[in-house]
Amino acid sequence: MRLRATAAVLAAALAPLVLTAPAAHAAGTAAPYDFNGDGRVDLAVGAPGATVGGQAKAGAVSVVYGSPTGLKTSTRTLLTQNTAGIPGSAEAGDAFGAAVASADLNKDGYADLLVGAPGEDTDGDTNDGTVVIVWGSSSGLSGARTLIDYWPEDADRYGQALAAGDLDNDGDTDVAVGSTGPVNLSFIKGPITKSGAFNGGSGGFLDAYSDSYGVTSLSLGPVTSSSHTSLVLHGRRPGTDDAITHLADPSIANYADWMRNLPAGYVSSIADIDHDGYADIAVGNEHETSADPAGAKGGKVTIVYGGPDGRDTSRAPFVVTQDTSGVPGAAETGDAFGSSVFLGDLNADGYADLAVGASGEDSGAGAVTVLYGSASGLRTTGAKTFTQNTAGVPGTAEQGDRFGARVLLADHSGDHRPELTVGGPGENSGDGSVWSLPGTSTGPTTTGALSFGPAATGVSTAGAPAYGSVLGG
Repeated sequence: MRLRATAAVLAAALAPLVLTAPAAHAAGTAAPYDFNGDGRVDLAVGAPGATVGGQAKAGAVSVVYGSPTGLKTSTRTLLTQNTAGIPGSAEAGDAFGAAVASADLNKDGYADLLVGAPGEDTDGDTNDGTVVIVWGSSSGLSGARTLIDYWPEDADRYGQALAAGDLDNDGDTDVAVGSTGPVNLSFIKGPITKSGAFNGGSGGFLDAYSDSYGVTSLSLGPVTSSSHTSLVLHGRRPGTDDAITHLADPSIANYADWMRNLPAGYVSSIADIDHDGYADIAVGNEHETSADPAGAKGGKVTIVYGGPDGRDTSRAPFVVTQDTSGVPGAAETGDAFGSSVFLGDLNADGYADLAVGASGEDSGAGAVTVLYGSASGLRTTGAKTFTQNTAGVPGTAEQGDRFGARVLLADHSGDHRPELTVGGPGENSGDGSVWSLPGTSTGPTTTGALSFGPAATGVSTAGAPAYGSVLGG
């Protein structure tokens, strides 16, 4: 694994982030996705297939704000490239909302939203891609600027994957951007403010990753220690459609050489399942072995336990399928178990729990399984599965709904009990929908569950918006 240099920009040659000492910052940095600073997590719903101003697949993002009772569609913000203050204009195929991320980039006490539009055409370059920053405030999201792309001639589909965090351990929030082409991973140095020059960046071509697919997904968390943020990168192997996954610490100057192999998958989430002080990694691979040798019948999730140096090599990864004892259901071809994963402490016991989407279950109707953490790691006893046929879940399970294509665990009500939020982008022939199940001391409940689709948040149902194919919160 090596990082190949392209043209240097702003003396930020293509090495990982190296910054001077950080300046002093105001106290009270907001948690990600708390856009109005009220202490509750808000929800960003991507609909990259949305028609905007008659432009098919221009894309949109609905932001639904949290409240003491959870998500409220009556308090929302609709973002498109035709929204006042958003750079650019909605054009066919832009796919605005194909990726989202959040952090308090300028440390003003309000989280900001990053939105990727990998299909954006820039200066005649088809699918060059762009990333827009929308700023948080006491009244929610308003105002925006475009995140700089230092290598527009070498990075295509810029913004197809996003992550934000202190990647170089200097106290400022940086942004990682996945793309295709000669530069498939870029870092933009923080701090990032509403105006003024950007602070440089770095990027390069990870030659273990397919040039045509690039870096397709990113997740981040403190895997190596409490003070370092590590990245999990997903993509495809060159010449194949097979998944490839690595763990990297961008604060290390030669991180490309340090990158460690992880079980191959397409999505991941990071949190401490066994409460030992080291974050663990859940990697989802929904594919059958016929499509990906690292897959499994019906799909799988692999838990990689963390240790002082990152991955704990003394512990074997724990592989979970629907044939694992205690897991509801059975592994069947096409279930797509592991199509989405998210770690969070559902029952406030100090152990991170796991939500797993199986968007192909029952001919694509979809399902979500919840498994709980413990001192010995992820346990399968007490696992629960939810579908649209579960009592109290709105709607009816139908072929192609893809319930569970995305899952999220986040505290939208501020009661320290995360809700389970589920995206089903195939609902109603591709309109898509989102479900939210309230949190309790024992995990998600269907009592008081709600669902909403694109029309409830101002997104057009023309074409197939695929509302809920992207969730951020």
